[in-house]
Amino acid sequence: MIDVSNLNFTYEQSKKHAVKGLDFHISKGEIFGFLGPNGAGKTTTQRLIIGLLKGYTGKIEIMGKERSKWNKDFFEHIGVAFDFPNLYTKLTGEENLKLISSYYKKQPENLDLLFDKVGLSKDKHTKVESYSKGMKMRLNFIRSIMHDPDIMFFDEPTSGLDPVNAKIIKNMITEMKDNNKTVFLTTHNMTVAEQLCDRVAFINDGCISVIDSPQDLMIENGEAVVNVAYKQGNKLLNSSYPMKGLYENQDFINLLKTDTVVSIHSKEATLEDIFIKLTGRELS
Repeated sequence: MIDVSNLNFTYEQSKKHAVKGLDFHISKGEIFGFLGPNGAGKTTTQRLIIGLLKGYTGKIEIMGKERSKWNKDFFEHIGVAFDFPNLYTKLTGEENLKLISSYYKKQPENLDLLFDKVGLSKDKHTKVESYSKGMKMRLNFIRSIMHDPDIMFFDEPTSGLDPVNAKIIKNMITEMKDNNKTVFLTTHNMTVAEQLCDRVAFINDGCISVIDSPQDLMIENGEAVVNVAYKQGNKLLNSSYPMKGLYENQDFINLLKTDTVVSIHSKEATLEDIFIKLTGRELS
């Protein structure tokens, strides 16, 4: 669905070389994540693909066609929700969606259902100027998907949301994947990336350092160790054992036989651990 090759971009005024030789592809039905700190080049890359920024070098191919060859019909195929919602604050939530939907050939089938899914049913007739940031984020999210696009671009889709509403948005993104939609997600939230993405790219200072699935990255960069939490009397204790030869490790076997085991888990690295290891930078 998206094929990017040797992509470079420099902001004209600041002369900042924001994107440097990027190469990646995103398949149909895949949730692909760009993981990196603020200013790493995540949003710039999305804006180049969408067409909000021009003057790049390299190749951006969308659904088999070079980005520069697309006309305005391109926007029938994509949905976009950025971290800072651009909404008409003097209009109600419903009026916002009806106005934007008039720009598309494909009309929403059920706006009421979308409002209900994100918990905004009772606020759809309220002017957006009185919405909280979380409410604006949810309205902006359903605005981006109401015309049933093939590719979604989400920039920090759970920013400003409480855990309940963040879970609703994450579940809806997962549903899109189940319906064979393609999602390009940028975030510095490692938990969101771990939960949603089939693959992630680490980007820092405009360069990609690695692309892989979150699970493979965590396993490859983790320690081959099992951590066991157990109780001896009223004391909660922890012990670690190497995975190699674990089935015949007598200390581990004795612990299982004689003590009350509370939890056993392997010691995978987190995506944040891996990012810092590869780039030397924090994600936030």
